[in-house]
Amino acid sequence: MNTPFEFDQSSDRIVYVKTVDVTDLPQEVRAEAGDLDQLYAVHSADGEQLALVSDRQTAFVLARQHDYSPVAVH
Repeated sequence: MNTPFEFDQSSDRIVYVKTVDVTDLPQEVRAEAGDLDQLYAVHSADGEQLALVSDRQTAFVLARQHDYSPVAVH
């Protein structure tokens, strides 16, 4: 079969992982963070927060499990 396939360039499969200080989060999220000082946020290419997890490894595994390529933001 030689049917051309038009790849959708708008669906970016990259997500960004960055640290977030717990003190910068809403009170209800701070309460769930326990004694952690930082959490890791996973953001889409357009800046939407997709997840908030307790450690970097979990953020990367979560992204890969959903077919995203995680990139660390410094």
